[in-house]
Amino acid sequence: MDTRTTGPLLELNKAVPSFEESGLPPVPFSMKLMPGDCMVVESRSSSRATMFADLCCGLVPLDDGAVKFMGLDWAALHDREINALRGRIGRITRRPSWPEFLNTHLAITLQQLHHTTRPLDEIVAEAARLSEAFGLPGLPVLRPSLLSDFDLLRAGCVRAFLGHPRLLLLEDPLEASPVELQNPFLSAITEARDKGAGVIWLVRNNAIWQGYRQGITSMWRLADDGLVEIRTA
Repeated sequence: MDTRTTGPLLELNKAVPSFEESGLPPVPFSMKLMPGDCMVVESRSSSRATMFADLCCGLVPLDDGAVKFMGLDWAALHDREINALRGRIGRITRRPSWPEFLNTHLAITLQQLHHTTRPLDEIVAEAARLSEAFGLPGLPVLRPSLLSDFDLLRAGCVRAFLGHPRLLLLEDPLEASPVELQNPFLSAITEARDKGAGVIWLVRNNAIWQGYRQGITSMWRLADDGLVEIRTA
């Protein structure tokens, strides 16, 4: 059977990140995320959370161990394979990620245009549907600097869930958003998980995700001693 669908979706196998490249503690990180799982990872440092998401995407060099996505070791892949796999990952990041030289609709669709072979019309139609689901009047076409912070959060959610990703790395958008985003965000997570996606929800405190407690499959903390499991379902 194909281990990319029946085995772990994401696996960190004693992966020791390069401290010089990431600032993450140079200790072994080990965990498994199965299809349909929703893992909460607490981190008081937003920059550390972002680098952990980078680690999961194969963007952080390792001093030892391995990171595998869909059964494939990031370090053993060629550029074409890496691009194809990154097309299956949706991210919401606190890192500045809206290029001002592109209008927002292009920035939303850029990842799918670069990493997949989907037709433009299909991508735009899906992005428009998601925009409405997250409370936007349509796919935003203004430059990012002309949108409110809340509308940029909505647009970030559209970008993350676009393309039916297999892995979602979500630096919590609910922390800085009005309550209106909560239901669409939680509904999108549930729908993605029902289709086999795995979710890593990165938070700075444990208050935000309490409304989704029954859906959490494991709870971890990212600290100076690495990644530590603090609760299991």
